[in-house]
Amino acid sequence: MAEPTPALAETLRQIETLDTSERPLVVCDVDEVALHFIAHLEEHLESLGLAFLSHDYKLTGNIADRNGAPLPADEIKGLLQTFFDTWTHRQQPVEGAPQALRRLSQDADIVFLTNLPGAWNRDTRARTLSQHDMQYPVITNTGPKGGAVAALAAGRPGPVVFIDDSPQNIRSVQTTLADCILIHFVADKRFFATSDTIAGVHLKTDDWGAVEAYISRCLSD
Repeated sequence: MAEPTPALAETLRQIETLDTSERPLVVCDVDEVALHFIAHLEEHLESLGLAFLSHDYKLTGNIADRNGAPLPADEIKGLLQTFFDTWTHRQQPVEGAPQALRRLSQDADIVFLTNLPGAWNRDTRARTLSQHDMQYPVITNTGPKGGAVAALAAGRPGPVVFIDDSPQNIRSVQTTLADCILIHFVADKRFFATSDTIAGVHLKTDDWGAVEAYISRCLSD
């Protein structure tokens, strides 16, 4: 069994700036959940003469040059840094996300928890979300999110919901905060179709209508 994931010191510092609350909590990822990521990354790759090799839900080993040769992991890391530096302010909302989150915010606190290369992109990301009617706190993180979600949930008696596209992050939260409601969301239908089915996940979907309906039921129980 995996060990609980500790929260990073910088992530904890950001969490400590939030107001204390006893309301239910929805912790929501950003890329490919609230804002489109895959479609924008594809456009970025095309501009560089690169492309996905498949719709398998991974990046390492799945991005290739013009000759079909997969890029090494260190190049993909740099590629993602460049992508976020140039695209964070241009990302578009996933259909239904702003409306669903706004309605859910009547009964729960909403917090965005995003793995974002470069702390300097945090303010840009918050502005982009705000421009698309998603004005909620943004916490940045690196690596598995279990510790951060546990810190966000500390002291809250009500339900805690975690929405993410990454199996690694979902498994991390599953191990670290056992009673968290887990929603696996992937906006891109091609990559949704190839994504892992994770035992113990309460809902797997690419539809914000389904997310809203499920969370509303959880909050009313």
